[in-house]
Parts: sequence; C-alpha cells; structure tokens
Amino acid sequence: MSGAVFAGVRAVLFDLDGTLIDSAPDLGAAAEQMRLARGLAPLGVASYRAAAGMGARGILGVAFGVTPEQPEFAALRDEFLDRYEACIHDSTEVFDGVQPLVDALRARGLRWGVVTNKHERFTRLIAARMPLFASSSCLVSGDTTAHLKPHPASLLEACRRLGLSPAECIYVGDDERDVVAGHAAGMRTVAALYGYLGPGAQALQWGAQAVIERPMQCLDLLA
Repeated sequence: MSGAVFAGVRAVLFDLDGTLIDSAPDLGAAAEQMRLARGLAPLGVASYRAAAGMGARGILGVAFGVTPEQPEFAALRDEFLDRYEACIHDSTEVFDGVQPLVDALRARGLRWGVVTNKHERFTRLIAARMPLFASSSCLVSGDTTAHLKPHPASLLEACRRLGLSPAECIYVGDDERDVVAGHAAGMRTVAALYGYLGPGAQALQWGAQAVIERPMQCLDLLA
C-alpha cells in the first residue's frame, strides 16, 4: 500500500466490478456460451479476466476480436448482455476483505456507496441478491446520468444523493477511468491493484493519491 492519509472523509465510494465484486467468471461464461453456440473452441473463463472491467466491449474483443466500430458488434453485444443476465449470479462473489471493510467503515460512522459504468439492468439484480449492498447509501449506475466514467457526472450524482461535497468523499477503483473521473469530480482517489488490471496497465502512474493491494488497506488511509 502507498499514499497519503485522508482527513475529512465522510463517505467512501467504490467502483463495482473488479473493486467490490468479482464478476469476471460470469462475464466470461456468457462469452464462452456464445463461442460454443458458434462451434468455436472455448478459450477458458480465465482468458476474459483482464478485460472484465471494460464490459461487453472488452469481453467481446477477447471472444471474437470485434470492436464497437464493426457492424456485427451491436448484435453480438445484445446477445452477450442477454446471456450474461441469465448467468449473472452463477459465480459472482464479493472480493475477500470487502465485507469486513464495509463493516469497519460503518462502525466508524462513515457511509459508502457504488458508482459504476454497469447499467441498472444488471446492478439492480446484483444489489438485490448480494447482502453486501443492503447497507449501501447510494448506487449510481452507468445509465443513471448521461455520461459514463471517466466523465465525473455519476460521481457528482452520488455526492448529490449523499448530500456531501466531493471533498468529503474518496473514490476507489481498479481502472484508470475511475481515477480520472474522481479527480474531475474533485475527489481524492485510490487505485485498487487487486482488480481487473488490463494488459500493460500502469496503475502506479494513474495519478491516484493512494494505491491498495487489499480492500482492508482502505482503513489505513482514513484519518
């Protein structure tokens, strides 16, 4: 762990996939179903892990080598999202250390919440089935505002719902977009090195004020 100690924090906001929950197995499984349906050999769910933080764009890039600019992408994306919705609870789990972290934050009188690019269609299902989210003070999804991260709109919406200023919040995420969005919103940021760091990721160069290798290290950053 490295970084400064933050004073004046009243809430901790988190990215979802790769920060609070490990959804890569179910995301990968949906893509594997699509490959098998087309007579293609499986790649193995582990092949999709580094791309899981990029959603359909990243997963389909691994599975079929397609990009959003290609004409076949839209149909593949729609099929992938339907398949993912059907298996969204099969293997997804909360990362080790996240529940104790949330419990410790609440014991200190701090609120916590989620700001993710994942659309409400999926976040609603996850929050309803996973007990962790019962104590969350806000859940801002990718389609809650008009802009996805790295735009700060969703983080500012979280502040509005919490009734706090950005300076009273920190944002924890496993992608450079999380750090960029947090800074643009006026928050202090923490890079989660245990998340879905893609190939060549230079997390220590994202500009986050602190980095953590385990969720519970967040507590050491709070004055």
